[in-house]
Amino acid sequence: MDLTLTLTETPDAGLRAALGEKLAAFNTADVGPTDRRELVIFAQDADGALRAGLSGYTAWGWLYTQWLWMDETQRGQGLAGRLLAMAEAEARSRGCHGAYIDTFSPHGLKAYLRAGYTVFGELPDFPVGRTRSFLRKAL
Repeated sequence: MDLTLTLTETPDAGLRAALGEKLAAFNTADVGPTDRRELVIFAQDADGALRAGLSGYTAWGWLYTQWLWMDETQRGQGLAGRLLAMAEAEARSRGCHGAYIDTFSPHGLKAYLRAGYTVFGELPDFPVGRTRSFLRKAL
C-alpha cells in the first residue's frame, strides 16, 4: 500500500478529528470507555471578571488538571488549594481514585506539593532553564 506522509502546522480539521476518533475507538476497544467528562471551575469577582480558574477532565478513574491559573491579586491566599480541593471532591463523586497534574512553574509546584501531590517524574529544561514536574495524588 502506497502512503503519502504529510507534516503540517495547519492540519485539516476533519482529518485531525478523524485521527482523534480513531485513537479513541482503539483505546475503548483496548481498555474500555474513558467516561471522559470535562471539569471546569471559574473564580470571578463581583463584577464578573475572571480572577482564577481550573480546567481539566476526569477519565478512566483519574482527574487531570490541565490548566490552573491565578490572577496576581489572588496568589498566596490559598485559592489554588481551594480550587484543587473542589475539583478533587467532584472527581471523587465521579468515582475517581487519583489525580495528576504537570507544571514548570516553581510557584505551581509548591502549591501542588502543599495540596498533597507528589512528584513522579521530571523533564529538565522543559522549557530551557526550568524543570517540568509531573505530580499525582491518591483520592
